[in-house]
Amino acid sequence: MTKARFFGAGFPYNPLEEYPGKLVVLEGTDGVGRSTQITLLRQWLEKEGFAVSDTGLRRSPMTQPGLDAAKLGHTLNSMTMSLFYATDFADRLENQIIPALKAGFLVLSDRYFYSIIARDIIRGADPEWARKIYGFALVPDLVLYLRTDIQHLVTRMVHGRGFNFWESGMDIRFADNLYDGFCLYQSNLIDQFDLMAKEFKFVPVDASQSVNQVFEELKKRIIKLII
Repeated sequence: MTKARFFGAGFPYNPLEEYPGKLVVLEGTDGVGRSTQITLLRQWLEKEGFAVSDTGLRRSPMTQPGLDAAKLGHTLNSMTMSLFYATDFADRLENQIIPALKAGFLVLSDRYFYSIIARDIIRGADPEWARKIYGFALVPDLVLYLRTDIQHLVTRMVHGRGFNFWESGMDIRFADNLYDGFCLYQSNLIDQFDLMAKEFKFVPVDASQSVNQVFEELKKRIIKLII
């Protein structure tokens, strides 16, 4: 059993003291390969006999439609979007993540609130305020930080899905084109993640390696947690 720890008060109306499951978070910038690794890890863990649940940003049935609509219109200010994402996170934590952990599942989270904080700070939020919002958040059992430099990220995006409005920070006009905006915005995200890596004790993983090399390194870290 794992003793539950929260960054603040947690959910006072829904106390949690311990749980048999494990919460593993994959963090990192856009395009670093988190979703690919979540898929591979889930397949591997299920093959090994583990019950696995996965989640990620904007997957709450309560908030996903509204967030998707907001991103299409670019009409909400940065604080409203921040609180919208916090609501999405809170709903998924309370109704998806914690119940799965209580049932003994290994939960894989594609990003956690750390990504939201990084985005919020870049858009002008006070770092202390941004952190205090998530006092209800459960401390993960393991945070794996997929890190690479901006040159590798750009190469992946050019040969992959390309650049988009939000991943290039165009809502805050980092640049007048998607390419330069992506480089500047993602560089700022890397800086924020590097700061949080020390604060929240992320385990860094070199994401500039091949998909299989990254996967094998992630497996080693997770095996240490579950054996």
